[in-house]
Amino acid sequence: MAADKYRGVDLAVGCGDLPYYYLEYIQTVLNVSLIYVHGNHDPEQEYLSDGSIVTGPQGGINLHCKTYNANNLLMAGLEGSIRYRRGSFQYSQQEMWTNTFLHLVPRFLINKLQYGRYLDVLVTHSPPFGIHNGDDRVHIGFKSFLWLMKTFKPQYLIHGHRHIYNPAEIIETQFYETKVVNIYPYRVLDIEVPI
Repeated sequence: MAADKYRGVDLAVGCGDLPYYYLEYIQTVLNVSLIYVHGNHDPEQEYLSDGSIVTGPQGGINLHCKTYNANNLLMAGLEGSIRYRRGSFQYSQQEMWTNTFLHLVPRFLINKLQYGRYLDVLVTHSPPFGIHNGDDRVHIGFKSFLWLMKTFKPQYLIHGHRHIYNPAEIIETQFYETKVVNIYPYRVLDIEVPI
């Protein structure tokens, strides 16, 4: 059973493009908190069998443009992919820079004052520009993520977006002090929580 196999997992993290009911199932089976960001294939709304509407997995915390303290692990998130067509959860490079500066930088400064550090894990849907990118326009990463890693030095940046089927493809890259990890289809990470 999954609960036995993943005993000791403390937190579930969704990097987008997964059905909301699936993330809810993972959260329930593992009996852990769930945080997530939306991917470019996520619907703005899902309709439940009783006619109600949800905008994300029930019981989960949408991390987009927010910070979150998960048992002293400081996390932040940015949803979506590069804008390549009309649709939700897509941003231009400039729009993502705006999300970064207006929403996350002030929260990182508060973290530094409150906890003595800015950030431990940045959760994104897309990869950083030039790291784990695809060859097509749809899978280009965001340039602001490179600046975030250089400036605020999280331990990890975890992302999805690119589906990796070739076992020879690189899915972990060290960028300055940050380990960038593509978690598709899933990964279990052992992250040291600062004291």
